Amino acid sequence: MKEQIKITAVIGSYRKGGIIDQTVDEILAAATARGGAASKIYLIDRHVEFCRNCRICTQEEGERRGRCPQEDEMDAILDEIDESEAIILASPMNFGAVTAVMKRFIERLICTAYWPWGQMAPKLRRREKKKRAVLVAASAAPAFLSRLMTPMVGRLKNAADVLGARTVGLLFVGLAARAQRQEIGAGVRKKARRLGRKLLIAD
Repeated sequence: MKEQIKITAVIGSYRKGGIIDQTVDEILAAATARGGAASKIYLIDRHVEFCRNCRICTQEEGERRGRCPQEDEMDAILDEIDESEAIILASPMNFGAVTAVMKRFIERLICTAYWPWGQMAPKLRRREKKKRAVLVAASAAPAFLSRLMTPMVGRLKNAADVLGARTVGLLFVGLAARAQRQEIGAGVRKKARRLGRKLLIAD
C-alpha cells in the first residue's frame, strides 16, 4: 500500500473561515481527494514566543535544527513540518507584509541555521529541498500590485527555503477586502485545486 503524502499548512491569518482559510481548504481538499493526508496549524491558536535574538539555537553545529531555550510550541510545530513531504505557508497582507503571527514564526526559523559567534553570517544546516511548498497570500489591493510592491512573496518563499521546501506554486488572491465575509471565486478555487494536486507530485 502506498504511503500517504503528508501536507502541513501553516496559517498566519487572524480570521478563520476567511479568504486565506478558504483557499487553503481548497488546496487541501484537492490533495486529500487524491490520497494526501492534511493538517492545519493556526498560528493564532499556538503558543509561539518572539525570537529574542539570543542565538543560542544557532551555536551547535550539525544538520539538526537548534533548540530554543524558550518553552513554547514552536518545536512541536517544526516537528510536524519535518514529518511532512509538502507544506503550505499562508498569510494575508497586513500593512504591506505578512501578519505579525506569521512574522514571529518566520523569525523563529533562525534555528535552521548554524551561526556561531564570530561567524559573519548564518549558514543553513540543510541545503537540500526535499519538500514541496505552496505559498498563499491575500491582499485588499489587486494581486499583481501587491506582488510587485511588497515583500510578501519573498518572505514566504524564504521561509519555505529554510524549511527545506522548494516552492512549486503561488496563489495570491487580490481584492480580498470587499466584504466582511467574502467568498473566494470560482477562478481561485480552480487554481487552488490545481495546486493541491501539484503538491502530491514527487520530484
